[in-house]
Amino acid sequence: MKFLDCTLRDGGYYNNWDFDEQLVKDYLFAMAAAKVDFVELGFRSFESQGFRGAFAYTTDAFLESLNVPDELGIGVMMNASEIVKYPAGAIAAVQAMFSPYEESPVGLIRFACHFHEFEGTLPACSWLKEAGYTVGINLMQIADRSDDEIESIAKLASEYPLDVLYFADSMGSLGPDEVNHIVSRLRNFWKGELGIHAHDNMGRAILNNIRAMAEGVSWVDSTVTGMGRGPGNAQTEYMAIEVGKLWGRNVNFTPLLALIREHFDPLQTQYGWGKNPYYYLAGQYGIHPTFIQQMLNDSRYGEAEILSMIEHLQKVGGKKYSPEIMEAGRQSYNASGKGSWKPSELINHRSVLILGAGPGIEKHRTAVERFIVKEKPFVIALNTQSVVAQNLIDARAACHPFRLLADCDRYRGLPQPLITPENNLDDILKKALKSVVLYDFGLSIEPGVFQFESTSVVAPTLLVFAYALGIATTGKADKIFLAGFDGFESDDPRTKEMIQVLATYESLDSAVPLVAITPTCYPIPSVSVYSY
Repeated sequence: MKFLDCTLRDGGYYNNWDFDEQLVKDYLFAMAAAKVDFVELGFRSFESQGFRGAFAYTTDAFLESLNVPDELGIGVMMNASEIVKYPAGAIAAVQAMFSPYEESPVGLIRFACHFHEFEGTLPACSWLKEAGYTVGINLMQIADRSDDEIESIAKLASEYPLDVLYFADSMGSLGPDEVNHIVSRLRNFWKGELGIHAHDNMGRAILNNIRAMAEGVSWVDSTVTGMGRGPGNAQTEYMAIEVGKLWGRNVNFTPLLALIREHFDPLQTQYGWGKNPYYYLAGQYGIHPTFIQQMLNDSRYGEAEILSMIEHLQKVGGKKYSPEIMEAGRQSYNASGKGSWKPSELINHRSVLILGAGPGIEKHRTAVERFIVKEKPFVIALNTQSVVAQNLIDARAACHPFRLLADCDRYRGLPQPLITPENNLDDILKKALKSVVLYDFGLSIEPGVFQFESTSVVAPTLLVFAYALGIATTGKADKIFLAGFDGFESDDPRTKEMIQVLATYESLDSAVPLVAITPTCYPIPSVSVYSY
């Protein structure tokens, strides 16, 4: 029976494998006290682009600098993709990556392997086994595979000297009965040791590990507080209790609990791993958790945007993470682009004031209200922004369907008409907004493009500000004032997006002059609201 902790390997997805020296010392001491058999301390990798910390490579020289207790075996993981695509072949790849066994502090090598990489990885495993290493393969995304595919892999594995065949619940979608089914399929041909790597998307990681052990799986792994990509993994602090009870081990929990309090609780507060409703939905739909992790760390995504993306990924397939798929999904919009309302009916050579949600509008609210009374612009509030007096707002603009759904109760309580691409709303949303006066202004999305028609706009993004620019420009505004567009930090993705929208708009011959009347960090002309 083997109990493996892979915190510094799997947890590195949050901090670029750059762990504090004191944390590592305390971690190693706590793992020994918790009767962990192996610590998988990081990756071995040929990839060197961009900064990653020492645990992304865990070279022999680095490992020898650590004070690892004698009772802990040292493991590393390598992505099978790196060896199967190695120009000189898989065996040459591991020969280049690993020292002779007697010269290395590493005892265990695991390969993270997709099904299509499995056969190409096995010769490298044989070479490493002959060299003296304990060798395992961690099969990823097994929940998507048929019984025939699982049994075929098990049969192939039985022809090679693997020490352990792991399977990973990559999407966190398995339940205990499904774990049992997979074990039974593997056992039809593979008679060696089995291991499980459980993800916690749906809060089942501990239950799945316990069920796997009951079915004869002899290797289980976990991470401290579950730290790992996306929602994380089974938690070592709980698995140590279960393993100790099942295998009769006398576990000292005090160092582990101190480690959590001093190091991992602050890290979890900083990075936010752990299960939540988004990861749960991703687990149900077989969506790679990195999509959720990236959105949670990206300020452009609110609740509505994340739910919209999950729905998009469910349709297009999100089992493999791709930044391109995520960006395409963020801009996806099933719209005809046609509308029926002409903004020129209300604007027609008046100035327009667009009200954003930045703090400047609240700080300077009285001056903004005086400006509206004096200059009499057509006032468009974005979404549900309600700092300015309601009687001074002419209309609201909203275009994101999930944001509309999230805010529909508030729109029913607001007195202004709502400018929105009504023809593209589904029946549920139309029913929810039945009591709201809607101005149907069409919208379609084409990156890098602004085009204006009398009742619609083609915009470069689904950002409501771009939609509002379309309304004002199509309405023949003579000037567009902005209030509440303070902006964000320079490294915030929303800043880059806004600057791109502004650059695209201002490059047009038909662009209307923009003027910010409250503080802004965006590259547009600014005039103090107090000067009016």
